[in-house]
Order: sequence, then structure tokens, then C-alpha cells
Amino acid sequence: MTTESVSVIDLPHWESGKRRIRFLYLAGNNSFKVTKQNTNEEQMIPLFLGADLFSNTDVRTENHPRYHAKFAKRGLATKLVFSSAFRFQGIRLPCSSNGLWFYCIHGVFRVAFELYSKQEQLSVLESFQDLWKSRINDEQLNMVYNLHVQLPTTASYHGDKEMSHEHASNNMSAPTLTHSEPQEVEDFAISQPVSRLPEELSSVDHDYCSLSEQAKFKQSSLLAEKLCIIGDKLKSITTLDASQEETILKLLDYAEYWISGGQDEERLTGAVMALLRTHSLGYSIYSSLLLQALAGWLGQKFHSANSSISQQVESFKMRHIEYITDLPPAEELATELFPEAMRNLLINWMGLGEEAATWKRLSEYPIVLLILEFANHNLITGVAHVLYSSLISR
Repeated sequence: MTTESVSVIDLPHWESGKRRIRFLYLAGNNSFKVTKQNTNEEQMIPLFLGADLFSNTDVRTENHPRYHAKFAKRGLATKLVFSSAFRFQGIRLPCSSNGLWFYCIHGVFRVAFELYSKQEQLSVLESFQDLWKSRINDEQLNMVYNLHVQLPTTASYHGDKEMSHEHASNNMSAPTLTHSEPQEVEDFAISQPVSRLPEELSSVDHDYCSLSEQAKFKQSSLLAEKLCIIGDKLKSITTLDASQEETILKLLDYAEYWISGGQDEERLTGAVMALLRTHSLGYSIYSSLLLQALAGWLGQKFHSANSSISQQVESFKMRHIEYITDLPPAEELATELFPEAMRNLLINWMGLGEEAATWKRLSEYPIVLLILEFANHNLITGVAHVLYSSLISR
């Protein structure tokens, strides 16, 4: 029985005072590179391990995902989701979620000035200021990158092809990035494939395998990944229909507002109507699943309002008990007793909207009122009482 080969990646460290922050280079939307220093550095984005940035701070480990997500919304952090073929020295990850949070250099400074002591802030300034200046024009990060490709480096980690991975791991430590010798370009060692995870991985400084940690990562990761997929698809589309673009923008606008905890009926109405206008064309009135679902949902909503409508009708009857034979016009009576949504459905269904002739609206609105009385089981007019008794079999 063969075991799937796994590459164990030993990330290099960037020294900052007492901190040793692991990093790698993002080389594209689906590739990365592990190297000490790179001559084409301007074409790659250096990213720093969030777990190292947040270690020894006042933020509890279980709250790290929430902070990472907050910085990711500002384009300062990202979740790198690696292929299952990759594992990381010193970091234990669940097989179902092979992802790690990383920060760009601007995110490093933001974390430092929000969470670190003044002395640690000074260390970050001294260690990273040159890199910060060189990356000042970097664009914001996507929330998620799915990385399947590790770009090769020019130097091997062990240097000797016959040296075993275990021997190399025991005798060589990850070099740190030094700024005093810029003329020396040294590629950091890339990982070696192994048939099983080495024993060194049993000793880890960051463990994300707890069930609670997995649960906290899963939801935000899936959402962010879906948004990333949508973004990639939009980049490949050369032309987008105006109505389609309007619909997508309205849906995303409401989703953003909803995620922030807001509820806005007007926004929701705009999004739903835009979606219906775009997708309801050509559906059969007899077999449309969409219309069936909408009608069922609307009917249930109207039915649940029956008790409040009954109270409204009874109150009306009590006030007009002496004038029950001299009621207001049908439209006025319907407006006072029944919800606008019910009236709006019927008048548009019967072609009595604003565009309808006045005479037609006046002559047929009593039918609207009669339907509302029957549908809500609340009879007001004499005609409704007479018809109801003759239609309902006792």
C-alpha cells in the first residue's frame, strides 16, 4: 500500500526584534514561492504568517480568525488555501482545511500599531521600513487565494541530492532575511517530498486542528472562496449585459449590507425585483417553478395575517354598527381594512392599475373588495354575506 507523497515546507523567517515571522512570496493567483530573497521580488508579493504576527499578543487564539477576517476585508490579509500535497514545518492543520492566514507588509504595520508594545513597534519599523517603501504601491489582497503550484527555486534545501530529508531537517535551520548584504541573492530551500509526515511535525508552535477552530474557519472561508470565484469569472467576461450587471450589483450590495448585520427592506426589494425582471422572462404561467414558489410563499404570508385583519374588521364594524347599510365606496373600504400588498396583487392581476381607465376601476373594484372579504373570511358588505351563504354548503 503506497502513501501519497507530501511536501513539507519549512518557511524562512524575517527577524524583527524578538519575533521571527515566517513568510513566503505570492507569485500569482494560484502559485507561490518559498525563497530567502528573490531577484524578481517586485513581481511577487511577500506575505507574512498571521499566526506569527499575533503570537504573544493580548488577542486570544480563538479570536484570531475574527481579527484575520477584519483585516482581510480591508485588503491587508488573505487566506491562502494550499493543495493537500503541501504541509508546513511547525504548523499542524486539519486535512479538511489546508489554509493559513497571511498579511501583506501594510497589514504587518497595521497589526503592529494596533497590538504591539512601543518597543515592538520600533522593532517592526527598523526591520520592515525598506520593504514597506518598496511595496508602497501594492494593490489590496484578495480575501482568498487557492494555491496549487509551488514555483521552483535555484538552490536545493539540502544541497546534496543524496542527503535525506530527515538529515537535512535535523542539521539545517531556516536562514533569516538580512538587509545588510543585498548583493547576495540566495534562494531559500524548497520543501522535499516525503512518503509520510516527519516526526518533527509532531512538535508544532501553531495547531489549528481543534474542532472549534475548524468550525470558525469553515464558514468565512467558504464565503470568501465563493466571492473569489465570482471575481475570477467576472475578469474573464469581456461584455456584460446592462440588466445583468445591475442585478449582480444589487445582489452584492444587499449581501454586503446583510453580512454587516443590517436589514433594509428597500434594498432587498430592489435586489429581488432586479432578479425577477432578469430571470422571469419566458417562463410558462402554467408550469413555472418560480411562480409556484412565489405564490405559495405569498399565500402563506397572507394567511398568517388573518387574525390581525379580523381584529381590524371587527373594530370597523363596532364603529359603524349603525351605518352598516351605508358603507363607504368599495375602494375606500378595501384601503381601510385590508393590507396594501393584498390589494396591489388583485388590482394588478385584474388590470386595474394606475393605467386603467377610471370608469373600469370604479365599476370593478367592488369585485376586488368581494374577493378580499372571501379570501380573508371577514365579511363586511351585504353582497358578501348573501353570496357566502349560498356558496358555502352547510
